[in-house]
Amino acid sequence: YRQIKAWKWTKIMKVLKILALLSLVLVMPVQAKTALLDLNFRPLAGKTPVNLQKTYGGQVLLVVNTASKCGFTPQYDGLEALHKKLKSRGFSVLGFPSNDFRGQEPGTEKEIKDFCRLTYGVKFPMFEKVSVIGEQATPFYKELTATTGVAPGWNFHKYLIDRNGNVVANFGSRVKPDDAEMLAQIEKLLAQPVPKK
Repeated sequence: YRQIKAWKWTKIMKVLKILALLSLVLVMPVQAKTALLDLNFRPLAGKTPVNLQKTYGGQVLLVVNTASKCGFTPQYDGLEALHKKLKSRGFSVLGFPSNDFRGQEPGTEKEIKDFCRLTYGVKFPMFEKVSVIGEQATPFYKELTATTGVAPGWNFHKYLIDRNGNVVANFGSRVKPDDAEMLAQIEKLLAQPVPKK
């Protein structure tokens, strides 16, 4: 009887250890991903940095590297429409101009801001001009690349981030802002509860 009782106790302890380890594994990614947004960027042509976590934490985000002289530049229209349509539900497009691909964003930040506003009526948040690929990429884009295993291959690459700060999908440049699959994923994420702070 004692051997059976000791055997059961050993099994229970093993199960508890496994559960404890699993809880650590499940909690750690959420904590690590929250740090993804804990970075400061200046608004485009602005001076005062914005902390992404403090400003956009708890929202569903579509992070896009943009350029003004690219074949995909007309996507600004769709991105603005998407932002406008879903903003009230806790969604935001975040634009990061980059000159990494064939020099298609050569202008100053003020020139980029004016172009986006005057040509496409862009009102979604745009941030300072950054590098998104290679060793010179910002830590934000390095983490997006490391998490998904996919670096932007061109301008207008899109990363989808859930309300908990986890990168859940990425979409290449050819995927338009009104793409049915991408919209379905955004809707699914918007249906999730806003995390408590």
